[in-house]
Order: sequence, then C-alpha cells, then structure tokens
Amino acid sequence: MKPENAIEVRDLKKSFKVYFDKGNSLKEKAIHKKRNRYEIREVLKGISFEVKKGEAIGLIGHNGCGKSTTLKLLTKIIYPDSGSIDMCGRVSSLIELGAGFHPDMSGRENIYTNAAIFGLSKKEIDERLDDIIRFSELEEYIDNPVRTYSSGMYMRLAFSVAINVNAEILLIDEILAVGDVNFQEKCFDKLKDIKRAGTTIVIVSHSLDQVERICDRSYWIDEGEIRAEGDPISVHEAYLTAMNQSMQERLEKEDAEVMEQHKKLGQARLMPVFCSDIAERKGTFDVEFSDIKALNSIGEKKRTFHSGEAVRLRFAYKNPNHVPQANIKFSLYRDDGILVYENNYEFATGKVLDLKDEGEVNVEFPTFGYAKGTYLLNAVMYPPGGGEVFDEINNVFKITVFSEERAMGVYLLENHWEEA
Repeated sequence: MKPENAIEVRDLKKSFKVYFDKGNSLKEKAIHKKRNRYEIREVLKGISFEVKKGEAIGLIGHNGCGKSTTLKLLTKIIYPDSGSIDMCGRVSSLIELGAGFHPDMSGRENIYTNAAIFGLSKKEIDERLDDIIRFSELEEYIDNPVRTYSSGMYMRLAFSVAINVNAEILLIDEILAVGDVNFQEKCFDKLKDIKRAGTTIVIVSHSLDQVERICDRSYWIDEGEIRAEGDPISVHEAYLTAMNQSMQERLEKEDAEVMEQHKKLGQARLMPVFCSDIAERKGTFDVEFSDIKALNSIGEKKRTFHSGEAVRLRFAYKNPNHVPQANIKFSLYRDDGILVYENNYEFATGKVLDLKDEGEVNVEFPTFGYAKGTYLLNAVMYPPGGGEVFDEINNVFKITVFSEERAMGVYLLENHWEEA
C-alpha cells in the first residue's frame, strides 16, 4: 500500500443471488424445487480507486449502480467475490445510524453502547461524552429512554456518536439529512472540521450539492463500473447530462406509445403527439394548436432540464377559418396540482396576436428557475376580450426539472414573447 494512501481498492467484484420465488421453509424448498431458482446479478464489475490520507471523495450514480455496495465492502459488512481492499486507520461508518441502540435504555446509556461498537474504550467514551451530548443538543432528554425520542432526536444522537469517534477514515451513506435545517448545517460544519483535521472521508449521496461542498473528487459509478472520476463539478455535469438524456429517451418512448393509443382510439387529430396520456382537449377549433414544444437553448426538443437552464416554449397554430386575432395563455402546475406560473401574450406584450393562416409564438425563459420536480403545462387560445375558447389543452405534457438539488430554484420567471 502506498504510504500517502488511506484506502486502496483493486479490481473489486461483487455478485448477489437474486431468487425469483424463494421458499421460506424446508418443506417448501423440498416440494417446490423450481421456486428456488435464482439468477446471479453482478453489482460490481471490477472497480479500482485510491483515496489519499485527508482526502474526501464522493461516490455518485443512479439507484442500483453499486455505490452502497462499495461502501459496505469498505466497512466489511459484506465481502467481495474477488479483488482487494486495503485501509489504513480506524474506521467509523455512518451507514446504519443507531445500530445497537436499545429503546429501553437512556440516551446516555446508548452513547456508551454505540460508541463501544465503534471500538472506543470506556475511558475514551468518558472523555467524549460531554461533546457528544452537546453536539446532539439533547441535554434535556439525554437520560430519557430512547423509545420516547422522535425520529429526528434519535438520528441526531446517533450522528453525534458516530461523528465524535475521532476515526482516521469516515464512511458516510446518505445520512446527512439529519434533524432540522440548522442541525444539518451544523453537521456540515463538523464534517469540514473533521476533514481539516486530516480525516479521510468517503461519501455516498444522491445530493450532488452535498458532495460538491465537502469532496475533493467524485467517482461516478454506472452499472458496476467507474464511468468517470475527477473534479466533482465536472463529473457531476457529465452525470446529470447522461441522466437527463436517459430520462428524455424514456419520455420520447412514452410519447410514441401515447400517439399509438390515440390512433387506435381515432383521436389522432384531437390528441396529437405532443399531448400526454392524461391530456384533456376542448374548444371550437376555429384556430387550433398544431404543435407545442419545449426546447433548450440550441433549439433541441426537450422535456427535461436543469434548474437555471434556458427554456423556450413554442406554440404553433393553424388558422383554416382565417380568424383575425386571438390570445394565447399558458400555465404551469406542479404535479400536486398547485399553480406556480401563468402568463399570456396580451399581458406580456400589451397587444393581441394578429393571426396568420399558420404561425407560431415563442416564449423564452433565459433562466428557468424552478426547483427539482415535475410540472404540467396547460395551453389555451381564445378570442380577445373573452368568449368561447378556440383550443384548450390541459396537461399538454410534463416538464421535468432534473437538478439533483444543485439549485433549489426560485418562483420568479423572466420571459420574452416573440411571434414567428
């Protein structure tokens, strides 16, 4: 092992047996032998990496890619099929917070039990006891049984024990959302102090913002292999782009399936391809939408965006009855039905839209400042001054903001309307 390294992982492989329908009893296994069939699922396919002493790294990737399996191998909760792991120093893991806590014991008693699991002697625990209690902010409740704690209090106590072990290597798996906002910030500050003191840190997290705040490098694990490694922001941009593309392809596939359903039901005209399977359409159709798209900054049709990215909505129409004027309005709803934004051509430009036989209206958002989530688009075209709508489509399609918490977003949208 290199003297400057705290962790060396070499060609790590790990597989699991996944049973299709495993019998629970000996009788079931003997009678229904076919129920014991299984497949071998290869979770890690030979990953290798090194972590220097005092360095913090992040492991990122989609669910099931092998991040948590890697961390469990580092903690020796499970063992690899092949490959090697070399670690130098005392290891503390924040994977299963509160493992070893007894509900009928007090918080103070559980501190001794839990810290002993991490390898501390009674003398070492005595020296750290006041710091652990003070950090948890549970002085008033520390001698109460843990079963009387709320889930937040329980996690805070467990985190406080694990963070005060003074280990050389700290392994963290998706547990930084502990307690309220103030306590979370306190945890981040403590982790930064631990890092400055020279502790080596490995974090598994879906929150890229957390990784960027703490880590020096990131490893993107994809289908059991390391796909990229390096500066967190660069690696995360590549990861988000790939996830964005994957989601876009899934949505396009869903669009094609929806269009096929509309054709089978004879609704191809009323529900064109841009409409979702939950779309509702009505109106006189004297003027009607011929296409509605969401585009990115270079004009590509998209349905998934990062928070803060430029977005353009394009409303194309056809006017076979030569209607002279109309107004176009659109609305954005969260997937829980809450209206978050609404605007119309007349309000934005101070004039009504003079219609052609065919045309389009674009609405450009230089910064689409919404938080991670899914938003439904509604669109309506109606006569100036009111009256029966020409064309109204509710739930045209979903727009997904794929931010991974890197930008929380704001509910103030600057936009520009233009007629083409």
